[in-house]
Amino acid sequence: MPAIRKKHLLEIVLHLLFWVGIFAVETSATDLYLVFRRDMNGRVEEQFILRSTFPLSLLTIALLMQLFYSNAFWLFKKVVGYKNKIARFAMVIGWAVFIFFANYFLVLLFIRFTSISPNDWRMLQRNVMLIFLFVLGLSGAYFLSKEWIRNELLRKQLEAYQLSTEIKFLKSQINPHFLFNTLNNLFSMAQAKGNDELADGISKLSGMMRYMIYESNVDTVPLKNEIEYIKSCIALNKLRYADSEAQVSFNYDKQLPDVFIAPMIFIPFIENAFKHGVLINSTSPIDIAIVVHNKQLLFTCENKNYSFVKKMENDKSGIGLENVKRRLELMYTGKHQLRITNDESIFRVELKIDLS
Repeated sequence: MPAIRKKHLLEIVLHLLFWVGIFAVETSATDLYLVFRRDMNGRVEEQFILRSTFPLSLLTIALLMQLFYSNAFWLFKKVVGYKNKIARFAMVIGWAVFIFFANYFLVLLFIRFTSISPNDWRMLQRNVMLIFLFVLGLSGAYFLSKEWIRNELLRKQLEAYQLSTEIKFLKSQINPHFLFNTLNNLFSMAQAKGNDELADGISKLSGMMRYMIYESNVDTVPLKNEIEYIKSCIALNKLRYADSEAQVSFNYDKQLPDVFIAPMIFIPFIENAFKHGVLINSTSPIDIAIVVHNKQLLFTCENKNYSFVKKMENDKSGIGLENVKRRLELMYTGKHQLRITNDESIFRVELKIDLS
C-alpha cells in the first residue's frame, strides 16, 4: 500500500477512535440516575433508576461532528481572511451557538419517544454545553495543526524549488565577467561605428543580465527595479520589429509605493506577448499596466491573438505558464489571483497580488 494511502487510512482510524471516545463521554454525561425513596415498614429505602438518552445521543454526536468538520474545513478558512477580529470571533461563536440550539430543539422534538422528560433534558444542558465547547476548541486546534503542516510543506517545496532553480541556473551559466567584458567591447565598437541604436541595445542587454545574475537572486526585489527591467525587456524585444508592427504601451504609476515583488514574475507574460502576439507586416498592439493601491498589485498584459501561433502552455523554449503558476502558488499562497482570457482575437493576462 502506498505511503499516502496508509497516511489517510491512519487518519481515518484516528478520527473514528476520537468520535467513539466523544460518544462515550457524551452518553455518560447525559445519562440520568434518578433516586426513588419508598417506605419499607418504617425503613426508608433508596432505589437508583438509570434513564439513558440513547438513541437521542446519536443525534447529538452527529451535530458535534458537523460543528467539528464545518469549523475545520470551512468556517476557520473563511474567517482567517477577515481583518476584523471581532467579526472572526462573532462568526465562530455564532455558528457554535446555532448548532448547540439546533441540537437542543431537535432533541426536544423527538424526546417524547423516550423515557426522558423535557425537564430532564433541560437539566442536562450544562453538560452538553461543556461537550460542545470542548469539540469547538478541538476543531480549532485541528485546523491550526493542519495549517501549520501545510505551510511547512509549502516552505520546504519552495526551498526545494529555489534550490533546483539555482542548480539549473549554475549549470547553464558561463562566466558572467566574460559576458560583461564582451558586451562592453561590443558596446564600444558600436559607438565607434556610430550605431547608437545598437549600442543602446547592448547597454540594455548588459543591464538586464546584471539584474538577472546578481540583483534578482533574492526572494523579493523593489517593484521599481522590476519595472526598470521590464522597460529594458520591452525595448530589446521591439528591436526585432518595425515601430508600426509592435506598438507597446506600458503604464505604471510614476510615484511608485515602496513595495517588494518576486523577481521576474511578469516577464514570461511579456515575452509571450511579443512571441505570440506580434505579426510581421501587421499592427500588433501590446498593452501592459501595473497598478498598486493599498498593497494590492494589479498586473495586466493584453495582446492580439493569432490563431495559428502556439499557446504559451505548449512553448518548450520559455519558462511556460505552468512554471509561472507554480511560482505564484509557492510565493503567494492564497494571496494571488491569475486570470487568463484567450478568445479568438485577444489574449489577456490579469494578475492580482496581495503584497500586505
